[in-house]
Amino acid sequence: MSPMPSRASHRSSRTAWIAPTVLTTGAVLAIAAGAALGATTPGAATGQPATASAVTTVTAAPVEPDAGPSDAAATPSPTPDEPVTFTLVAGGDVLPHMPVVRSATTADGIDFAPLLAGVEPFVSAADLALCHMETPVSPNGVASGYPVFAAPPEIVAGVAGMGFDGCSTASNHSVDRGFAGLEVTATDLEEAGLGFAGTARTEEEAAVTQMYEVVGADATVTVANVSYTYGLNGLPKPDGMPWSVNTFDADAADAQPIIDAAARAREQGADVVIASVHCCVEYRTEPTAAQRTIAQAIADSGEVDLYVGHHAHVPQPLELLDGGPSGEGMWTAYGLGNFLSNQGPQCCVADTNSGALLSATLTVPSDGPVTVQAGWTGVTVDRLDGHRMYVLSEILDDGAGSMSAVEARERHARVAAAMGEDAPEVTSPVEAFATSVTPLARTADAVAATASPSPTVGG
Repeated sequence: MSPMPSRASHRSSRTAWIAPTVLTTGAVLAIAAGAALGATTPGAATGQPATASAVTTVTAAPVEPDAGPSDAAATPSPTPDEPVTFTLVAGGDVLPHMPVVRSATTADGIDFAPLLAGVEPFVSAADLALCHMETPVSPNGVASGYPVFAAPPEIVAGVAGMGFDGCSTASNHSVDRGFAGLEVTATDLEEAGLGFAGTARTEEEAAVTQMYEVVGADATVTVANVSYTYGLNGLPKPDGMPWSVNTFDADAADAQPIIDAAARAREQGADVVIASVHCCVEYRTEPTAAQRTIAQAIADSGEVDLYVGHHAHVPQPLELLDGGPSGEGMWTAYGLGNFLSNQGPQCCVADTNSGALLSATLTVPSDGPVTVQAGWTGVTVDRLDGHRMYVLSEILDDGAGSMSAVEARERHARVAAAMGEDAPEVTSPVEAFATSVTPLARTADAVAATASPSPTVGG
């Protein structure tokens, strides 16, 4: 295979795993004043607290270590009884408005690390972490904000430094800075050792799915990320480059381009397929009818293991839809809301100041469908305290920055209400199973190597 500059060295080798602490959406987190906070029904945009009866916290016992790593050269095929299990975290919209950029600007330059530090442990802990780069990187290094975005190049260092392994890049802002912005975004991500999905610099690159090689104790699996957007804010694709951004017709609820891309990823050797879908209506917690139709069509296709939605800028439900490759369902995060932005009640709706991390544990057997367990973690941005990010479950007792405990609990309640009751809340970082994770170059040679017979699980 042809790896990109590898970031695998930041992952330590692990042979045992302890499940994260989880709080079910229907349960409550005890707070200092003795009050209880619960989740309301999905779709309630205001997310007012509801009464709940008890606190449910679950911590799993350590998984017994697998046998030591095998020698791929000496063992041409994996041990059938040893599946590869890995953890994944996905984040919401990375949307660096100009006030966010100013908060990251110091006398020495632009540094997003202090803003992101509060959620870094929840990202870096996962085997595979995927961000959604909503805006292009500036071709000339000069940042700009709404309505035509250009992120400072330092945003790439920011997301790479906190542990992301790659980003989906198909969004309604992908061509805000034309082909030059699209090109420099891909190049900067690649040079930072990150994968990118949804945009391409050449027609040949567009034909290659972004893959990640996940190395387990006894075998290796290949994870594909396909990324599509509903549109480009009325801007045309770069002249003569229809392949430069992946788009689909959301008005017609036509999921076929996404399904076809997932099928191509399988043909190119993917054991697991993750679909990143940028759609549909902003500032609305309840998914639209078209959004639900699109997600269900993808689930029914059996080509996608996990659906990760973006664009609404507010958290939307995390649900287990019928279908999926196993026929036992496809976890669907309709929208993870904002990751880093300047949005909040001053411009939009209150829910935009918070979002969710999707946490998933995927187990890939040597023969048979992938199994997926999913949960969520509420995160928020304190725009009045330099746009610093926090994990909401960690600040419910005392608040943080400019947020009181009451404000933190209100934000948490809105996220919990939006996410719904299908999946639990994850209140501590996951721990990694894999030995390493490496983004693969989007080249024909990489695809050929991935698709050729090798000691991988699944296929």
